[in-house]
Amino acid sequence: MSQYQSKWQEEFAKNANYRIDESLRMIRRSLDQLDENDIWLRPNPVSNSVGNLLSHLCGNLTQYGIASLCGYPDIRERHLEFSVSGGLTKSQLLEKLEKIVAEVKNGIDSCSIEELLRVRDVQTFKMSGLGVVMHLVEHLSYHTGQIAFWTKILKNKDLGFYDGIGLNSNNSEK
Repeated sequence: MSQYQSKWQEEFAKNANYRIDESLRMIRRSLDQLDENDIWLRPNPVSNSVGNLLSHLCGNLTQYGIASLCGYPDIRERHLEFSVSGGLTKSQLLEKLEKIVAEVKNGIDSCSIEELLRVRDVQTFKMSGLGVVMHLVEHLSYHTGQIAFWTKILKNKDLGFYDGIGLNSNNSEK
């Protein structure tokens, strides 16, 4: 493997894992605002509760990041992620998510260039390991936004994800 490939692989993993950590940080901040009773509330019958979204994220991260990327058996039962309406507390859901995220991040860190380029079947899709990692980051971010939005609606408050950071600054040339 060339030095360029090694650096590229390292940079890709570092940035993917950073984005995953950012989503997890925002999920934690959202959950800090919610009461236990809020976790399984659904805004309407065709929408999901925060508990459903967390269960779904655990299933998706396991299927894509652990089974597909790391080569473990795929034991996901996706339909159950949306039909559950209780049984786990917010701390249990968060602990489960954090454990899965740690495994996924380790998988991303240890994924070889060959595995990142290898095309595999995931659900009904054909994608490379790179595609799997992009899906993991995007899917986690998407549902993190849903969790944050539902939390804002329930609590009528800003979650302050970027408090103290000057996001209104323009990019500067160096």
